[in-house]
Amino acid sequence: MMMRIFTAFAVACCCFLAVQPAAYGIDTELTRRTLSGLQGVSVMVEELQPNTQRYAQRFNLTKEQLQKEVEQRLTKAGIKVIAGDAWLRTPGRPVLYININTHEYEKYWYAFNIAVYLGQLVRLEADPELKTLAPTWEISMTGVANIGTLNTIRSNIEALVDRFIQAYQSANPKR
Repeated sequence: MMMRIFTAFAVACCCFLAVQPAAYGIDTELTRRTLSGLQGVSVMVEELQPNTQRYAQRFNLTKEQLQKEVEQRLTKAGIKVIAGDAWLRTPGRPVLYININTHEYEKYWYAFNIAVYLGQLVRLEADPELKTLAPTWEISMTGVANIGTLNTIRSNIEALVDRFIQAYQSANPKR
């Protein structure tokens, strides 16, 4: 009985999200300040999950294509895209990480979460000799798509990347 109630609640939530994707994040004055002075970013897009890959390919919604589109969007906005060894020599080693998580909750219907965050090297206050890659700015969005509307994922990624571009540009105004 509890499982049926939980399933009904989950489906109702997903139906609501299908109408209105929800965005969440940490895009504040403080997190925007962590973007100040960055020379550019490397981009890393995670592979889509196997449960959606077959259908997503119909929309050319692949890791490689999304990587290319995000890099082009950043470049067009005047943000340098750093790759390979150049990234290893870049202060802070900033990386814009994009993860698309999907869950098939009903045949051909997928709940999704898109997470976009900027990670960079940080020093720990408790041990300043220790550096680690940590997210300093992030935003995410949840929604629902079916196999015929998976391109919604692309448009939501674009919206989230645009939000990052706004944050980056506000922290790095052109002089």
